[in-house]
Amino acid sequence: MAKEAAAEGEVPVGAVIVSGGEIISTGRNRREKSQNSLTHAEIEAINGACASIGSWRLIDCDMYVTLEPCPMCAGALINSRIKRLFFGAYDPKAGCCGSVTDIFSMPFNHKVKVKGGIMESECAAVLTEFFSELRKLKKNKNDKAAGRE
Repeated sequence: MAKEAAAEGEVPVGAVIVSGGEIISTGRNRREKSQNSLTHAEIEAINGACASIGSWRLIDCDMYVTLEPCPMCAGALINSRIKRLFFGAYDPKAGCCGSVTDIFSMPFNHKVKVKGGIMESECAAVLTEFFSELRKLKKNKNDKAAGRE
């Protein structure tokens, strides 16, 4: 899912929700295409899972995501009652599972069990490669605009 997002020019974050050993929903970032700040991978996956099981309560579901969730997505995980979260790369700029803050340690009415660093180097590499290519494209565009092809 992360690679599909990257192929569309989106930050490569993908999410999968599993229940009973079966994938019931997937999501990927679509903010650039939709021009909507709410279209994160986690939110898309939660929407699909709720539709799949016919309930907003995802109590027996686990989420796997490429990057440590932001505050919005961490809140959505709590509100949807996701059982467990597994994420790959840590996000030192916006991560809310311990990097910037730990929303899950706060006294909310639902506790999500969290395990970070799953396939961390692989997930981080996908993100690093995406942003490296983005910087190259931007530099080439700037060079052409300045007549320095």
